Amino acid sequence: MSEPVDPETRTRSLRHGTQLEWTTLGWNVVGVVVLGYLAVTASSVALAGFGLDSFIEIGASTVVLWELSGTGAARQRRALRLIGVAFIALAVYLTAQSAVALVTEHHAAHTVAGIAWTAITAVVMFVLAAGKGRAGRSLGNPVLIAEGRVTFIDGLLAVAVLLGLALNFAFGWWWADPLAGFVIVYYAIREAVHIFRA
Repeated sequence: MSEPVDPETRTRSLRHGTQLEWTTLGWNVVGVVVLGYLAVTASSVALAGFGLDSFIEIGASTVVLWELSGTGAARQRRALRLIGVAFIALAVYLTAQSAVALVTEHHAAHTVAGIAWTAITAVVMFVLAAGKGRAGRSLGNPVLIAEGRVTFIDGLLAVAVLLGLALNFAFGWWWADPLAGFVIVYYAIREAVHIFRA
C-alpha cells in the first residue's frame, strides 16, 4: 500500500506530470513534420515508421492529459482502443513497406539530418520518461507511470532507427533501414496487444 501524498506534493507532482505530457506532445507534433519530410527526402522506411509512431504518441499523450484533468474512465478506454487500432495499422503498413524494401533491395539515401534528429529525440524521450516515472510514483498514478514506460520505449525506438540510419550512412548497409522498421513493428504489435488485453 502506497503512502498518502500530501496535497502540496500532489499538486506539484500533478503540475509537473502535466508539463511533461505537454512537452512530449509538442515534441511529437514537431517530430511528425520533421520525420515526414526526412522520410520522403531520404526514402527511409524506418524514418517513416518512426514518424507514424510519433503520431500515435500524440494520441497517447492526449489520453494521459485527459486522465490527469479528471476525464472519465469510459472516454479513456475508447481513446486507448483507438490508439490500439492505430498501432495495428502502423504494424501492417511497416511490415509491408519493410518487406518490399528488403525484397527489392531498396536503398534509402544517406541522411545526416535524420541521424541528428533521432539522436536528439532519444535523449529527450529518456529524460521525459524518467520525469514521468517520478511524477507518476509521487501521485500513485498508474496511467502516468505506464505512459512513462511508453515514452522510454519510444526512446529505445529512436536508438534503433538511429542505428539503422548510421549503419547505412557509415557502411552502406541498406538493409539496416528496413530492419529498423521491423523493430517498430514488434513494438506496435506489443503495445496493441497490451491495450486490448487491458
